Amino acid sequence: MKILVTGANGHLGSKVVEHLLATVPAKNVAVSVRDPGKAAALGARGVEIRKGDFEDPVSLANVFAGIDRLLIISVMGDNETRTRLHLNAVAAAKKAKVGYLAYTSLAKADSSTLWLGEVHRATEKAIRETGIPYTLLRNNWYIENELDLIQSIASGGPLVTSAGNGRVSWAPRADYALAAANVLSGSGHENKTYELSGPSATYMDLAAALSKVLGREVPVRQADDNALGTALAGMGVPHEMIPFAVGIHAAIRQGALDVKSKDFETLLRRSVTPLKSQLESVLKGLSVSA
Repeated sequence: MKILVTGANGHLGSKVVEHLLATVPAKNVAVSVRDPGKAAALGARGVEIRKGDFEDPVSLANVFAGIDRLLIISVMGDNETRTRLHLNAVAAAKKAKVGYLAYTSLAKADSSTLWLGEVHRATEKAIRETGIPYTLLRNNWYIENELDLIQSIASGGPLVTSAGNGRVSWAPRADYALAAANVLSGSGHENKTYELSGPSATYMDLAAALSKVLGREVPVRQADDNALGTALAGMGVPHEMIPFAVGIHAAIRQGALDVKSKDFETLLRRSVTPLKSQLESVLKGLSVSA
């Protein structure tokens, strides 16, 4: 059995590969990367390195040739670009006659009001239409997505949000990566959709957890969307990203990431990493003493 992970030089893909290598022989693992040089360390461990680019669907079919199980990790970019690249990868998987296809999607992708929703709806639809056995991994929200906010708070700032009492199921990339690796190396996941959402929390809960980790009270400032945009600019968030970030808080306020499901724990074979532990890990990465 040959398993291939796309985007293996990325934040999520690299973690998926590490989890796979803990249970699967390296000779059974391949990766598709745009820059093989950055994956040289994996090659030295026996992983097959294939150069693949979602911009080139013709050659991508050759990259996917002979693959029994494929994980397509969603790419970055604007909605139009992401959709085009995802559909290129799905078409290449079909042309290569891949035996099984998994995809990292978004919580409640079929009805999500998040700006990312349309990308994942289109990709999920294309995957179903290939006729290839599939698994849709609907990831909720990475704690790493809150990096700018956490760093600002660690520097003494308040937690500013327009999400109100909207709930989120934060988890670290490592948890999502382990779930994906367990699906790829396991069995019985064909034609299933998993909502990977752990215990949900509000931004007030996030502030309370940060207060415990930092040893001081983290003030929460509920704002409207315009005020949130101003606050994000003050945190140094790039101007072009502010509308997207504000839109995320608005969607959370409307329940876009409020999902009740045991799928995540089932795939992890353990509980989702507690929020306090997630924050301790993030702050350690920022070299902030907790």
